[in-house]
Amino acid sequence: MGATLTALAGFAAWYVVLTIVMGSFRVSRILGGKAANSFAVNGSDLPGFGERVTRARDNCYETLPIFGALALVAYASNQLAVTDPLAMWVLWARIGQSLTHMVSTSVPAVLIRANLFFAQILIYLYWSFRLLG
Repeated sequence: MGATLTALAGFAAWYVVLTIVMGSFRVSRILGGKAANSFAVNGSDLPGFGERVTRARDNCYETLPIFGALALVAYASNQLAVTDPLAMWVLWARIGQSLTHMVSTSVPAVLIRANLFFAQILIYLYWSFRLLG
């Protein structure tokens, strides 16, 4: 399996890990007496880290379809040479963005997070032009 498919599988696996962490917070709240059907979708009902994990997870599913679509186009059109060189950079930037989000909401952390996100978007844009051209 090449870098693009490895990074895509890693991205999906990271989403699953974040879902498990978020789910653990939800289960602990239920075990603590919180009603199972009273959760806010955005995680605003979870204190601190729980809310940040929820948002980090949501950020993943907001961009996973972009990565998946571009990886599919590259694979189906036999153009993995376009995506392979930067695919792992996308995965590492995504993981870094998520970890930064979970650790802090300070201004420096938000700036780091934004730069990691912007790096992913630039790579997606570059891939789009290369795959279409």
